[in-house]
Amino acid sequence: MNKKITIALLLFLAVWNIGFGQKNADEKAILAILQKQEADWNAGDVNSFMQGYWKSDSLAFIGAKGPTYGWQNTLDNYKVRYPDRASMGTLKFTILRLNRLDKNAYFVIGKWHLTRPEKGDIGGHYTLVFRKIGGKWLIVSDHTS
Repeated sequence: MNKKITIALLLFLAVWNIGFGQKNADEKAILAILQKQEADWNAGDVNSFMQGYWKSDSLAFIGAKGPTYGWQNTLDNYKVRYPDRASMGTLKFTILRLNRLDKNAYFVIGKWHLTRPEKGDIGGHYTLVFRKIGGKWLIVSDHTS
């Protein structure tokens, strides 16, 4: 009897670990994208920063002035709002929540902060929707305030 319980427990743990391991792999991939975006921003490379976004006209970015649609429009807006290193400052993301919606979608809530000695610090919160497209996690919707 003890042997059967041990085998059942081991099987349960193996199955649980497979599902948990996949979830962790997806979460790690999403967190790696956000870390890369932070590093790209802090290197002054907005074009590389944008690689975390879905390169599509359907990308949605919602900011203080309302929605913007499209990858190129989002990039253009970043370049207008942050034209130089002093404006860009140093970015710090803080992840508050990372929720799986389904096997191909995650919802992220976080805080952003720009340290800008010359221009004054700014920051706020964001919500992101990540989708797995062509085997790659990408931001398909960004609401930043």
